[in-house]
Amino acid sequence: MGIIGDMNNFLGRASLRLRRHLNDVEPHDTLVLISTALIVGVGTGLSAVFFIRLLELVARVVLQVELAIGSWIGVLSVMAGAGFLVGQIVSRWSPEAKGGGIPEVMEAIALHGGRIHPRVAPAKIIASALTIGAGGSAGREGPIVQVGAALGSLVGHFFHLSTERVRMLVACGAAGGIAAAFNAPIAGSIFALEVILERFSVRNFGAVVVSAVAAAIIGRVYLGDQPAFVVPGYRVNHLAEFLIYIVVGLLSGLVAVIFIRFFYWVSMRFEQWSLPLPLKTTVGMILTGLLGLLLLDRQILGSGLSVIGDIISGDVSVAVWLLLLLMAQKLVATSLTLGSGNSGGVFSPALFLGAMLGGAIGMAANNFWPEVALHPGAYAIVGMAAVFSGAARSPVTAVIIVFEMSNDYGLILPLMMATVLSTFLAEYLYPDSIYTGKLKMKGISLQRGRDEDIMQKISTAEAMKRQPYVVEQDLSLAKLGKLFEETNGHSFPVVDTDEHHLVGMVSINDYRRAVENNLTIDHLKVKDVATLADLLVAYDDEPLGNVLQRIAVRDLNKLPVVTRQEPDHIIGVIGRREIVRAYHIALSRRNEPDALPAFLSRWQPDKSTEFVEVDIPAESPAAGQSIADLSAHLPRDCVIVSIRRRETVLFVHGDTVIRPEDRVMAYLRCDDEDELRQCLVGRPSDARRP
Repeated sequence: MGIIGDMNNFLGRASLRLRRHLNDVEPHDTLVLISTALIVGVGTGLSAVFFIRLLELVARVVLQVELAIGSWIGVLSVMAGAGFLVGQIVSRWSPEAKGGGIPEVMEAIALHGGRIHPRVAPAKIIASALTIGAGGSAGREGPIVQVGAALGSLVGHFFHLSTERVRMLVACGAAGGIAAAFNAPIAGSIFALEVILERFSVRNFGAVVVSAVAAAIIGRVYLGDQPAFVVPGYRVNHLAEFLIYIVVGLLSGLVAVIFIRFFYWVSMRFEQWSLPLPLKTTVGMILTGLLGLLLLDRQILGSGLSVIGDIISGDVSVAVWLLLLLMAQKLVATSLTLGSGNSGGVFSPALFLGAMLGGAIGMAANNFWPEVALHPGAYAIVGMAAVFSGAARSPVTAVIIVFEMSNDYGLILPLMMATVLSTFLAEYLYPDSIYTGKLKMKGISLQRGRDEDIMQKISTAEAMKRQPYVVEQDLSLAKLGKLFEETNGHSFPVVDTDEHHLVGMVSINDYRRAVENNLTIDHLKVKDVATLADLLVAYDDEPLGNVLQRIAVRDLNKLPVVTRQEPDHIIGVIGRREIVRAYHIALSRRNEPDALPAFLSRWQPDKSTEFVEVDIPAESPAAGQSIADLSAHLPRDCVIVSIRRRETVLFVHGDTVIRPEDRVMAYLRCDDEDELRQCLVGRPSDARRP
């Protein structure tokens, strides 16, 4: 017992010294980043090996069950059981393990400073092994990427590294995941920079390369160093082939958009289905199993990498319509598997769709133009890259990963051309990728600009003014004029008299036009001058960036806020003032991107709370007092968030002293606003709600 205690003390002191050393290193010294990237890469490689071995074990168990109870019953029983278990894991243990995994990594980097809970890694490994091993239509790369990213986050926070370095280590884990999954270290590095971080720099590239190479070495030691596919040495045999490759690129972009839209359409249907998640995942797996068993002997079940290998190697000769049927089946099966909440990636399914599409085009071209289109398998390779590029909007990654997976450089020119054409067409037809679409469903719209990112971090519900002034449509214009004067407002939502459903908006300009036109306002009602048609609204779950654009285009003062479920029931208003207020909060925390969402999630339990800004005049009773002194006089459920003092935003503490001309930001219940103003200003709010 004494030896164990001494050992624990030694490890604790060593860990503390290492952490202090890492924190004391100069920010520009890359040694720390490279060392931790190496740790993440090795850990990701080992995790990938464990995951792939676990997949093989689950597949063997499935085979034994099939032999014992019969093919059809065995497959459906195992898939149903796996779906139920995955639903239990996701709903009870780790909601982040649901779906593909890569969107969650992108969200963690963009909004949460790279923070990923450690429980995600084991939950994702088990859930994805059950899904894919049992026959679910999904890829293994998404889970490995998320596991590597979770490991990077764990390492970064263990050593108390800065937010920027944690983000980088998360990207390193993602790079290691792709490198280990496909024996493709270059593609893993490019994927991390192009898709996860969305920016290139020498320092970033060095770190992700170290991680990707380390993960690939571990993978090669335990899984072999052969490329994922054995491909003949294809070449461009005739210049006219580029015409066919143009067709491949354009059709690939179209298929990618169909894949994205159908995938998220199915996801939305399952989301709206009022059943427990374990039942949804079970139904999704059963439907996938039925689809795979009814047609073409299970070719679409699992990751489908072996089928891809057969097509691109030219070992099989099938009808064009069969390849197109396989493509359609895989698209539907992947949507059912992952859209229902099961766990796995979309990377391999996108490659499968591209291989089937390219192979079908190649075979058709070979039938009609045999002297030009000699090898249908070559078009399958190009189709793989093009569909993935159109779906993920990552042409560089697509070219590199297909090159590394096939170890064939001869098709690099048609690969580059087809992927670019596919990406351009897909972006033109649909703005979201297969990864960002999931974030868009959650109200998150990632942009490359930092200020745009700030506005995308806050939802309308978090910034809107609740319990707004409303006017009934039968209110007289004379009373409306008095209301404008009393409240100093510029516009009000208009509701019907009976049900108080939202019917329009009325502004002070509408009222002024009626007066200037010498109309008898005593005999007119609000509905006679209000905007009742083509009403613009804001939804509570959309980001502020979207609302700001809508307000700017029409030069409006504010918009009514509604829910998508009840679009005629007003729950608040959002205007320029609320948007500017929210912007200042987010701007003050731009170096801590996860602070604002975390704060809001903790302190917004219902719809009766709001943010309030209070300017402190010179005669304020609060001037010269500390936050601690004021705490006894503040409303019970009130938090002072920050103080803006000239151009500086202060993070308040108990000893922070309030000064005249400060602007205090507080978070409290709507009913307590007057009490707060009484405490800070010496008088309640001048405005009253009717």
